[in-house]
Amino acid sequence: MRRLLEELFRTYHNDVYRYLYSLSHDASLSEDLASEVFLKVVKAIGTFRGESDIKTWLFSIARYEWYDYLRKKDRQIRMEALTEFCESMDLGPETKYHSQEVIERIYRLLEKEPERTRNIVQMRLDGYSFYEIGQKYEISESSARVIDFRTKDKLRKILKKEGFTDE
Repeated sequence: MRRLLEELFRTYHNDVYRYLYSLSHDASLSEDLASEVFLKVVKAIGTFRGESDIKTWLFSIARYEWYDYLRKKDRQIRMEALTEFCESMDLGPETKYHSQEVIERIYRLLEKEPERTRNIVQMRLDGYSFYEIGQKYEISESSARVIDFRTKDKLRKILKKEGFTDE
């Protein structure tokens, strides 16, 4: 079994790496993901039924590894943006321990906003630039900034009234 795994690694590592590099355009990330692929291969080699080419199976694992990375990255970006937004509100020391509650409240408040406003704020939290948001909604970059600022300011005021800030 060990020889088989070593042979798979020697034969296909560069192909898997290049495939992941074509998706990520990041050498270090591609190497990390390729390593994860081969760790999964070690765990799952017993389940390979030979119904497809081994390279197809490896690339399938690599593709799912890429998707998992993107999902984790998306959640991380969203959480970083929300954390940054929460930090800008001068949360009280006790509230910082309940940041998940604050984040859930922010999302509930955003749901009450008009769809375009909600989408603009969400795009900003997802990391889009004001230029990109303006392009999507056919408004100026400045208008996108104003909508985002006013909405966040409104949320801050509501959260302050609800006792979530020190201001």
